[in-house]
Amino acid sequence: MATAAKLNLPRAARLFHALSDPTRLRLLLLLRRGERCVCELMDGADAAQSRVSFHLRVLKEAGLIVDRREGRWVHYHVHPDVLGELGDVLDDIAPTGQAVAQCSCSRASLSL
Repeated sequence: MATAAKLNLPRAARLFHALSDPTRLRLLLLLRRGERCVCELMDGADAAQSRVSFHLRVLKEAGLIVDRREGRWVHYHVHPDVLGELGDVLDDIAPTGQAVAQCSCSRASLSL
């Protein structure tokens, strides 16, 4: 487990942003069964191509999915290494179990 000082906060924020939308979560659930083309994702998400493409771009920019071109078609699948990275981020932000000291001033400084 990485220490909080090693936690890449901008990267963690991009991952959580990508996961913060119900449509993107639905797309990830569809992709957990394997590679899918956009037309299959449109049907599964019950959304128009433009909406699905927008959400796929957000997921791809966050590194959660990878695409593969085959002629005119683009196929997507979940990037397995990023799921492990996401688990590491969750481990890093989990409570440490350390007791919190009483603050002796009104503006105590915190360190990550």
